[in-house]
Amino acid sequence: AGRDPAAARLPGGVEAVRADLADPGTLGPALDGVRRVFLYAERQGLGGFTERARAAGVEHIVLLSAAGADAASADPIARLHGEAEEAVARSGIAWTFLRPGGFATNALQWAATIRADGTVRDPFPESWTAPIHEADIAAVALRALTEPGHAGTAPVLTGPELLTRRRQAERIGEAIGRRVTVERQDLDEHRRDLARWGPPEVAEALIRHAAAAVGARPPVTGDVERITGRPARTFAAWARDHAADFR
Repeated sequence: AGRDPAAARLPGGVEAVRADLADPGTLGPALDGVRRVFLYAERQGLGGFTERARAAGVEHIVLLSAAGADAASADPIARLHGEAEEAVARSGIAWTFLRPGGFATNALQWAATIRADGTVRDPFPESWTAPIHEADIAAVALRALTEPGHAGTAPVLTGPELLTRRRQAERIGEAIGRRVTVERQDLDEHRRDLARWGPPEVAEALIRHAAAAVGARPPVTGDVERITGRPARTFAAWARDHAADFR
């Protein structure tokens, strides 16, 4: 634990403390005086964190989970987030579970090839999703952390529209003023690209999800608007916000 050099880049009045969720011994300074926590589902578990949080007097945890979270699931992604939810619920601390579907930021995996030659390589270009802007997740988290009435809830967060991956690529092209084409990628090559996301079982789960969404459209919810009071941002807006990443 200790002061984070990145603190110099933060707004005035914001204190940064370095800590490791997988090492409870580093959490003391991070939890000192803290009453509300925004928390990510740590792959190595959250038992140590929740124990320290309870001892420090934390009153509310807002957990970034995932749609379909289920500790009993055979799917490793659903299971990871379900186990995280169970750990927080067992702590006795008030909780809110945010369950986003597909992140719009997943499209950043295409940035290198779009910059290089204006292409997206993906084995499932007709896979449907309702991608959510990360700013909308943050806006919901802020409401949950600072307003009453959100404890014990698990909103499912999506963008406002269903899009195929092909259409997402087109929207990125519109944002950068350049035609973006889609090429169907070899599945083994795609597996190698997914290695950055975690072990092979996670890559296989991502492939299964994408393949299943070719023929079935996931639901679109209104929970972002219900909680924040304004519509969720579109993928086109996300593409404009991130245009520099693709140029």
